Amino acid sequence: MLPAPYLLYLGDVTDQIQVKTSRGVAVWRPELCVGQYRLPGSGVDLGLPEMTFAQARAVGAQTLILGVANVGGVMGQGVIADVVAALDAGLNVAAGLHDRLEDVAVIREAARANGVRLFDVRHPPSGVPIGNGRPRAGRRLLTVGTDCSVGKMYSSLALEREMRGRGWNADFRATGQTGIMIAGDGISVDAVVADFISGAAETISPARDDDGWDIVEGQGSLFHPSYAGVSLGLLHGAQPAAIVMCHDPSRPHMRGLPARALPSLAACLEANLAAARLTSPDVQAVGVCLNTSALDEAEALRLCEATAAETGLPCQDPYRHGVARIVDRVQACFATSAS
Repeated sequence: MLPAPYLLYLGDVTDQIQVKTSRGVAVWRPELCVGQYRLPGSGVDLGLPEMTFAQARAVGAQTLILGVANVGGVMGQGVIADVVAALDAGLNVAAGLHDRLEDVAVIREAARANGVRLFDVRHPPSGVPIGNGRPRAGRRLLTVGTDCSVGKMYSSLALEREMRGRGWNADFRATGQTGIMIAGDGISVDAVVADFISGAAETISPARDDDGWDIVEGQGSLFHPSYAGVSLGLLHGAQPAAIVMCHDPSRPHMRGLPARALPSLAACLEANLAAARLTSPDVQAVGVCLNTSALDEAEALRLCEATAAETGLPCQDPYRHGVARIVDRVQACFATSAS
């Protein structure tokens, strides 16, 4: 678990996309965020109090979330210097970059000297088992997608929030670095050796007997040649009772592959259900989440209605409209009160 509360690091970033991890934590766990740390020239503002590392520590911050990303996921010298300063102020530091905090000698030494901890959340823990596919108690819902970065994490968190709002026992299970920062734990499955991906999913969503739900964050897409492997491993390891399809209707092609068209929703739903049946024979599709950020409100509603008619499933934009209809379908399909 990442010790909370958090100070969110923005550095000198000017691109909103490059702070998606810090932004995700601010949106979904605002109660855990005491402030933000920015350098002069940063064009990004999360609306949190501006704080130095010492000020954040004085008001109770426990961990600096290094919630920035760049091409290659590397730490420049300026970021390294900021991390050391945060450690010297008594903060733990968590990062989701490909570069490991532990591999930088000056960072490692500063952490040890100050008696604080480093969390490289993109790197899986040791001892992740190979998946076994044996049935386990509990109910799990997995978000899947037609492509990468279409809203699977956001949809998963929205589903958790809606279920909890109804008094259900529901827990978001993170499988990516941003999700881990939000949840405080999880396994970044894109860094897990392929043989162990399904075992990682089993590990983060163990058996439960409280009539509750684990909402497992999906990754990649079965139809993306680059990332289908991680998607398949999650389908088998999560053993989902239910899946929710996530889709961005504004995408002209698969992300990063201009020559490859997106699959139809029908084809993607059937492929995911077929793959999931290996370990969850009775899996059901319960909804579609659309990312309609490129559309106006009227067009977004029209498209959600058309998609619902096309698929026979409730369809909503979780950011604009919530996911109440999808959770209604979950309740109807599984007769759950999960209180």
